[in-house]
Order: sequence, then C-alpha cells, then structure tokens
Amino acid sequence: MGPRIRHLALLCALLLLALLVNTARLQLTESEDLRSNSANRRQSIERYDRPRGEILAGGRPVTGSRDTGENLRYERTYRSGPMYAPVTGFDSQVYGTSLLERAEDPVLSGTDPRLAPFGSLAALGGQRVRSPGGRVVTTVRPAAQRAAFEGLDGRKGAVAALDPTTGRILALVSSPSYDPDLLSGTDASVARAWERLNADPDKPMLNRAIRQTYPPGSTFKVVTAAAALDAGRVRDLDAPTRSPDPYRLPGTDRWLSNEAKGCRDASLRDAFTWSCNTVFAKLGVRTGLKAMVRAAERFGFNDAGLRIPSAVTPSTFDTEMDASQLAMSSIGQFDTRATPLQMATLAGAVATGGVIRPPYLVDKVTTRDGRTVRTGGGAGGTRQAMSPSTAAKLRSLMTGVVDEGSGRRARIPGVRVGGKTGTAQHGVDNSGTPYAWFISWAKRPDDSRPKVAVAVVVEDARAKRSEISGGGVAAPIAKAVMRAVLDGR
Repeated sequence: MGPRIRHLALLCALLLLALLVNTARLQLTESEDLRSNSANRRQSIERYDRPRGEILAGGRPVTGSRDTGENLRYERTYRSGPMYAPVTGFDSQVYGTSLLERAEDPVLSGTDPRLAPFGSLAALGGQRVRSPGGRVVTTVRPAAQRAAFEGLDGRKGAVAALDPTTGRILALVSSPSYDPDLLSGTDASVARAWERLNADPDKPMLNRAIRQTYPPGSTFKVVTAAAALDAGRVRDLDAPTRSPDPYRLPGTDRWLSNEAKGCRDASLRDAFTWSCNTVFAKLGVRTGLKAMVRAAERFGFNDAGLRIPSAVTPSTFDTEMDASQLAMSSIGQFDTRATPLQMATLAGAVATGGVIRPPYLVDKVTTRDGRTVRTGGGAGGTRQAMSPSTAAKLRSLMTGVVDEGSGRRARIPGVRVGGKTGTAQHGVDNSGTPYAWFISWAKRPDDSRPKVAVAVVVEDARAKRSEISGGGVAAPIAKAVMRAVLDGR
C-alpha cells in the first residue's frame, strides 16, 4: 500500500470517527431540542398519528377524534363544545392546547409513562414511551353544568359549583362561550375562527370562572363578618352595632350610603340580611387591617399557587390600605377582586364548619382500557378559614338572607339554603353596569353534610341599571344548579 493510499485511508477513518462522535453528541445532548423544534414536522405527525384520549363528564366522553387520512391524521372533536369549553379547553393542531387539554396533555397524547405497564422504568432509562391516549375523568356533573349554562343563557358571566366537603368541582361555566371544534384541523377556516374569536370584544375564550376576577361586592361581607366574629368585635348577632347612616369614610369627606332602609344601628343579622354597606364598612375598620387580611387569606385570597389542575388567577385583598380604603374593601369594593371559583369555595367553607378543601376538576386518570393510573384531589391540605362557632353563626345569617332577605329567589322547598347577594360597582366613578353576584350552599334536612356550594356572577344583566341585583338576576341561576345537584341529576 502506497503512502497516498494510507493517508487517504487514515483521512476516511478520521472522518468516520468524527461522524460517529457528532452523532453520539446529538443523541445525548440535542436530541430533545431537535425533537421539540417547531420546524420538525415529524413530532406533529407522530403526535396526531393516533386518536387522542378522551375527557369524560358524568361517565361519558365530551371529546372525541376524527380520522382525516392526512399527515396530521386525527383531529380533536367536541360534544356540546360551548358548554364544556371552560372545562376541556381546546386542542388545535395549529394553536396548541388550553385548560385540561393542556394540563393533562401527557395523558391524553399517550406520552405519560404511567400509561404503559413498565413505562416509568423505561422513562428512567431514557426511553420514550408512547401508549394509546389515556382518559381524564372529570368531577363535573352534566346536569349541574347544563343548568348553569342554560341559566346564563349567553349573558356575560360565570358559574362555579363544588361539593364543599370534598372540593370536587361540579360545574364550571363561562359565558359567552365558543366551540373548540372550530380550532381543530389545519385548513383556512381554523385561522379565520381563531382571528374571529380573539377579536370578539366579549372574549368568548376567556374562562371567567377561573381566569377572571371581579369586585365581589356585598358577597365579600361573609369574610368581613367572619373576621369580626373571630376577632370578638361582634358577639351578639342581634345587638345594635352603633353604625351611622350614612357613614363618612375615615379621613375623607366622602359619605357611604345604603340601598336598603333601616341600616342605622342595625344589628349584624339585619345588616347582613339587607346588605347594609355602612355597617360592614365601619365593622371592617373596627376589625382592623391585619385581622381582615388574615381572614381573607385564610379563605384563599392572595394565593397565587392554586391549580385545578389548570392555573387559577389569584383573588386579591390588599395588604396595605388606609382606613377609607379598608372600609370600601370590607364591602367588596376598592381593589378587592375574586374569581367565581374563589367565591364558591368561600360559601362552601361556611357550610362545612369553616373548613376549606382545595377545589379540583380531575377525579381520576385511566388508561384507555380503564386501568386507574392516578386519582385526583385538590393540591394541598384542608385549612380552617374560621372557627366552627363563627361558621355556625354565618350559616344562620346566610339562611336568613334566603328565607327573609334579598336572596329569596334561591329558596328550594324542603331544603336549607344559605346565600348572600351582591351588586358590585365598577368602572370610572362606578359608571359600568353593576355585576350581579350570588353565592350559596344547600343541604337537605336528612343529609349529614351540605351537598353543593355555588357562586354566580352576571356581567350584563340585560336589565335596567336600577333593577340589577344579585338576588334578582344571579340567585335563580344558583337555585337551578343547586336543585340539579340535590336531585342527583
């Protein structure tokens, strides 16, 4: 072999070695980046080469898959899409995923190693596991979901309902809604639907039940009453409170008045029943900022970590305020904000002796053939929002609102119902159409525990401003949801 041939052979060997080294480097250090690169079509083709797992409500799928025979073979389909969109979210081959479709994507797409018999071991060894898509069984009760959806009837607003003794979310509705089916596929109609939905001023893709916060108005008086009772500021629900009407906000020349009559010196019971702003504004100031903040945070305000498993926008109660701001915050105004899910949790705490159980939306996750791989439950443990004796007093106050006060339209014959109305002002100089709120819970006399807690908010009540109230607009919706749950539908 001549020298030239030896040199050529050596060069080829070096090139081959370099190729092997580079291939190994790519496999070890960059394979995942290359796999997930948006320009890599293979990943998308692989993702959609089989039917996606199903999301179930009431034991029945509310999602499905459609075989298109194209490169991205299986498209997502939705049953009763607008009604369940705040639960499922969307899975789009163009625009990605949202809500449960995003939070449970590894299960639904079949990449969760727990779906395979020895998938976790394979994953530890660095192997990629791909199984048939699993099933996500939600806690949603279809009858309650439908009652909430039909109750809102297209009006802007939201409903959240849960079992207060477990935290299971029974209904989660946002209105107006959209059909996530419109975002499945890759043709031009998908892009047009995406642009139309995003340009819609009513924001149909916004999940108002968990992603939108509102001033809670008078429904927040439950927190103020709990803080005052736990702090010993009020001991007798029926004693006069020495409250003026109107009430001058501390340090200002602004006066706060009431819609209701007879609020001067009203007892806590009467003030709660008829929603006297002046009594609760003064009571919040007397209770003090620290005690009010502690009470609000025990109920879940200022918690930025809540997931159901989709992320929930935190409800807020300011920790630094002057006395006049505290007075307004104590009646659910100023900067106090809450999601409907937060307010349903709050109502549930009253019903269960002050105990809050974290809300959750996924009951369990199974393989396609039904083997359970994970059970649901709220993240974090239970906590005590108020003393049991305070909760008992609040149950008495909330029952009075439904039996004799502003929440009478939520009455259900033969059922103990507690509620609180709210009409929240907002906008510049309170110029916006008031939000109508109602929060409630229900328990049959022969039941050992309350069955349901509900929060309803209606943004545009389709009524004259002077006629908008939580009791008139939101309470009937809550009643329909409670009745659906109590009837076991």
